[in-house]
Amino acid sequence: MLLLGIETSCDETSAAVARGPTDRGVEVLSNVVASQDDLHAHFGGIVPEVASRRHIEMILPVIREAMQRASVTWEDLEGIAVTNGPGLIGSLVVGVSTAKGLAQARSLPLVGVHHLEAHIYSAAIGRPLPFPLLALIASGGHSHLVLVRDHGHYQVLGRTRDDAPGEAFDKGARLLGLPYPGGPQLAALADSFSGRVTALPRAQLPNSRDFSFSGVKTALARTVRAGQPDEPERARLAAAYQESIALSLADRTLQVADEIGECPIFAVGGVARNARLRQLLAERADKTGLRVHFPDPDLCTDNGAMVAAAGIHKLARVGADPTDLDCFDNLPLQSWAKNSRR
Repeated sequence: MLLLGIETSCDETSAAVARGPTDRGVEVLSNVVASQDDLHAHFGGIVPEVASRRHIEMILPVIREAMQRASVTWEDLEGIAVTNGPGLIGSLVVGVSTAKGLAQARSLPLVGVHHLEAHIYSAAIGRPLPFPLLALIASGGHSHLVLVRDHGHYQVLGRTRDDAPGEAFDKGARLLGLPYPGGPQLAALADSFSGRVTALPRAQLPNSRDFSFSGVKTALARTVRAGQPDEPERARLAAAYQESIALSLADRTLQVADEIGECPIFAVGGVARNARLRQLLAERADKTGLRVHFPDPDLCTDNGAMVAAAGIHKLARVGADPTDLDCFDNLPLQSWAKNSRR
């Protein structure tokens, strides 16, 4: 099956062409991402109205480029997949409206993809997913632990109680006076520190599988406000802050993996690009005999390829969505497999 995937849930306009499923997972023929970082840097964060207007300008050129890079025509495509939630509602409307219009004009089946589901399926690019698996979804807006029993069969085991890890990175960067986008800037500053790293205090949630990042954010804010840290001290604080977030994610993931029994761990989402998190997860999983996998870093952030990968499996198993497919800013992750309970 050859699918076009469209992603506009936040501030990246992306389209991809992918083929599958095969015994080697999903094959990506093209993946075009138009970033809005330069546009929002002036504001120090994402402005939803500005993001949706830029999506309107970029969506058709991005789709054309994706198809040109893949050397496919509309006659070659067998369906369209689009993220329909959760996300910024104005941004989602642009992607879903475009996908619905193209699907109707070209008589192609349309399938809506949950944003978290798309992140999970970024791990299906270039390899088949081994079920059951435990997915750590760590991104700017989400922090979930999901047991994936089969295609379209999800059980949410834990989630953040406050900030998502990517959001915590961005807020920490702002406290340290770093420019937008803050998360990568903070990680780079943290990685430049060569001394001994001591993690900042972080929230402890006994008898829980959830995450919390409000405590470490408060600890950093109090430390910064207590003095005027110079550049070496800012690097130390960035490293301590990053260590706390990475430890929280790694510790909770390994705890849950131990509780549910042996199954591979897949770390996905934008924060899964973080080098320290990858190192901690790999080291701790190795000590316990668990397997941990990471998608290519370019597939961790929002992109059309992961939407196409999820859409290929969903369309092949349950068919197209109705023509009145809607989008939602707040959309719980639910199972769609025919033999699962929603």
